[in-house]
Amino acid sequence: MDFDLTWLLWGLPLAFGLGWFASRLDLRQLRIENRLAPKAYFRGLNFLLNEQQDQAIDAFIEAVQNDPDTSELHFALGNLFRRRGEYERAVRVHEHLLSRADLSRADRHRAQHALALDYLRAGLLDRAEEALRKLEGTAYEEQALLALLAIYERTRDWVQASEIARKLDAGGSGQFAGRQAHYLCEQASNAAPPVAEPLLEKAMKIAPSAPRPRMELAILRRRAGDAGGAFDLLMQLAAEVPTSIPLLAKPLTEAAVACGRQAQAMAVLRASYEQTPSLDALDGITALEGDADAGRQWYVRHLQRAPSLVAAAKWIAGEKLEHEQFHPDVQRALDHAVKPLTRYRCAACGFEAKQHFWHCPGCQAWDSYPPRRVEEL
Repeated sequence: MDFDLTWLLWGLPLAFGLGWFASRLDLRQLRIENRLAPKAYFRGLNFLLNEQQDQAIDAFIEAVQNDPDTSELHFALGNLFRRRGEYERAVRVHEHLLSRADLSRADRHRAQHALALDYLRAGLLDRAEEALRKLEGTAYEEQALLALLAIYERTRDWVQASEIARKLDAGGSGQFAGRQAHYLCEQASNAAPPVAEPLLEKAMKIAPSAPRPRMELAILRRRAGDAGGAFDLLMQLAAEVPTSIPLLAKPLTEAAVACGRQAQAMAVLRASYEQTPSLDALDGITALEGDADAGRQWYVRHLQRAPSLVAAAKWIAGEKLEHEQFHPDVQRALDHAVKPLTRYRCAACGFEAKQHFWHCPGCQAWDSYPPRRVEEL
C-alpha cells in the first residue's frame, strides 16, 4: 500500500496548532496559579501583621493548596498553628514536610526542629526528646541540647541532664560547671550518706566556688556526728565565698555550739555583719552571745543602722511592755506583718518563698535567689 503524503502535509500543521493551543492553556493556568498563590500569601501576611490569626491561617491554607511545593508557606502555617496552641495541626504540617523526598537538607533539619518544638509545647516530652536527638550534628544541635536539658531538669533526670551539660560545656555553649554541681547535689539529696558524700565531693571539684556542695556536705557530716568537720567546711566556705555567709549563718552557729567553737564563729559573723549587715548573720550573733539581754541589744544596734520591722519584732519579743497584758496580741500582729519580709525572692521572676531555693520553682532558673531576705533587697 502506497503511503499518501497528503496526510502528512495536513497532519504537521494540525499537530503544531494543537501543541500551540495546549501550551497556551498551560501558560494561562500557570499564570492564574501564580497570581493566586502570591495574592493569598500577601493577604495572609497582612492578616498576620494585623494580629488576625484566624484569617491569616485561612489565607495560608489557600496559598499552600495553590502551591503545595512551597516549603516556606508550610513553615509559616506550622508556626501559626503552634502559636495558637493547635499542636496537632502543627505536627501534621511539619510531618508532611519531612515526608517530602524533594526537601533540601537544610529545610529537613528545620522541619525536624519545628516538629520537636511542636511536641515540646504540647507537653509530649518523650516524642520531643526523640525528635531533638535527631538534630545531633545539625545547625540546630545547640538549641536541641538546651531543649533536652530543660526536659531532663523538668523530669528531674539528673544523670541525663549532667551528660547534656557536659556536651554544652565542651562545645563552648556557655559555662555549665555550676549546673553540673547542682545536678550532683540533687542526686546526693536522694541518696544514702555513703553514696551522697562522694557525689558532693565531686561537685566541689567541678565548681569550687559554688556554696551548695560544701553546705550540704557540712549538713551531712553534722548529722553523722562530725560537728567539727562540718564547722571546718563552713568556715572554709565563709572565707572563700563571703557572700554566702547569710545562708550558712544558721548551720555554722549550730555546728559551732556542737563542737564548742563559738568564738571563731562569732568573729566570722561579726566581721561579715560589720561589712554588710544581714538579718541571718544578726540571728547567728544573737544566738552565740549567750546572754539573752546582750543578744537583744544587737537588734537595737541594727535598728540604729537601718530601719527594720523584722529586727524590731524580734527585739520586742523579749521586752516587757508597759501594758504587758496586750503583748501577745501585739507580738502576734508584728509576727504576721514581718512574714512577707523574711521571704526570699527570685531575681529572675519575682517568685517568693519561705526558704532559699537553688532552683526557682517558678521560672526554673538556677542560683536566681539572692542570699538576702526581702526586707534587705
